[in-house]
Amino acid sequence: MAPAPQEPSEWDLPRLRASFGFEGTETLVRSTLRRHQQKTPSNAHDDIAEFFDVKFYPYDPVGSDPIFAAVSKKHVVVCRLSQVDGNLNPCELIRVIRDDDPQAVNCSCCWSKEPGTERALLCVAGADAKIKVYNIKEGKLFTTFVGHGGEINDLVTSPDNPQIIASASDDTTVRLWSLDPVHAKQPCVCLLGGEGHSWSLLSTAFHSTGRYILSAGHDQVINLWTVPDLPTQHVDSPIVVHYPHFSTSEVHFGLIDCVAFYGDLILSRACHEDKIVLWRIEGFSSDDPPPLPSTAPTAYDQARTTRSAFAPVNSPSCPSLWVRLLQFETQNCGPQFFLRFSMHHVYGQHPILCFCNAKNEIMAWDMARLTGYQDYINKIRDPDRDPDQRVKRPGWLVPVHHRAKKVDVKLDPVYTAAIAMRPVGYHDPFDIEKYLLQEQTPETVESWQSKYDTSNPFKLIKPHRSETLGGPRFVGRQVAWSPEGEWCVIVGSQNTAVIMQRWAKGGRHSQSRQNSHVPSEAAQSRQGTAVVSGGNEASRANSFPAQPEAIM
Repeated sequence: MAPAPQEPSEWDLPRLRASFGFEGTETLVRSTLRRHQQKTPSNAHDDIAEFFDVKFYPYDPVGSDPIFAAVSKKHVVVCRLSQVDGNLNPCELIRVIRDDDPQAVNCSCCWSKEPGTERALLCVAGADAKIKVYNIKEGKLFTTFVGHGGEINDLVTSPDNPQIIASASDDTTVRLWSLDPVHAKQPCVCLLGGEGHSWSLLSTAFHSTGRYILSAGHDQVINLWTVPDLPTQHVDSPIVVHYPHFSTSEVHFGLIDCVAFYGDLILSRACHEDKIVLWRIEGFSSDDPPPLPSTAPTAYDQARTTRSAFAPVNSPSCPSLWVRLLQFETQNCGPQFFLRFSMHHVYGQHPILCFCNAKNEIMAWDMARLTGYQDYINKIRDPDRDPDQRVKRPGWLVPVHHRAKKVDVKLDPVYTAAIAMRPVGYHDPFDIEKYLLQEQTPETVESWQSKYDTSNPFKLIKPHRSETLGGPRFVGRQVAWSPEGEWCVIVGSQNTAVIMQRWAKGGRHSQSRQNSHVPSEAAQSRQGTAVVSGGNEASRANSFPAQPEAIM
């Protein structure tokens, strides 16, 4: 059989490139290329040292070397990634900020811009219920937001306005904060609370329009809130939204630690379930005008596990208020929570979902492969197709292996069950499995069906690519994509950041930052370890730049 066509770049999935670890208050940043799979000592204190969040700076010009911030309990590490040769570490340390507040145990961050100057601001929050905003160029505290009555577990920036950020807290509310100087005396401009949640929140997410927010947490409830028109002048007190326009506790049966929009669809995952669910709110469309506050359903009927303003109950056109679409398998998560996925979704590129479990495995799914596989199957089923002409196989659809002689192999029971669980009345006019088995081994057919078949919304779709990290146990806490999709960073236990790359030097989007003020000797930090002085200053936030002139 002829070799499979070469995989085009747009179908590339991220591959392991490098990693670095931050060794807490000892201020040593270690860098290792993962190709050597070096192991850290067995006595590493992964219960103490841990990165909880990572976010890329989203406001640089196209073609710039991307910058990300990783947040641990007491430190913020800011790094730049560059398209360097494969034997060099692409990660350059820019700045380290230490939070000396004794109450601080940070776990979340998001980026913003300073009004007027547009200099980069990083918002950091955690156990002390404060949002600390840092000027990254100067490494100094810019301002602090106070108002939550419990720990803050998530921060996100509005895609519609970089001066608006949202925070999710143990106090069961989501608060919207403004960095606009007109709101300096009362920066909290909106509070989403009331009857929305009954227990601590763990995750929140903006819709791409900025008009809707998701929230979820320990009470197993996912809410969709409509963001009201926010004030443009000073207000004495925030707008209070008492009811979400959609609320459900039916999607998951464990505490929910990550929610996100995928267009108008929703992705979510919960502890103990070992899956990410893609689902849809019936009747919801961001193209429609935002619903009025008066249409939000109240919680008067406690027996209703789903309430929606977007579709009437028991409507013939919408028999269900929400619909499960797909499920992605994320095995080996177990009782761990605070494990966050991330979807790269920008115009002109394939949507890629990435996640890391509690046992060193990084997983990725390409949404375009799902639709591409369905197109391939539809061409096979086409009744007008010439039966003597073989349907061209997509280049990325590679056989598992080749055999000189096919043998009977017992198929995965999940795959077999998926065929049996097709909807009532399902009729396949063409036996796809039989057709594929004419050319491929049972292992290959099983692999393709387990990864790309979307006919059964309850079947767990296996990762399109997975990579297992060597060394000690790594729990992936958060995933972040660079704005142009060439880099993916996963952070987690032992203060480790894992760097994945899609397009190597010379490939797509390999242009470097033209206006960098980082001196050339900074390249030294890419090849080995960068030592950052510790210092014992008593200020609340101590900053240690890796290079004196490094700026955003």
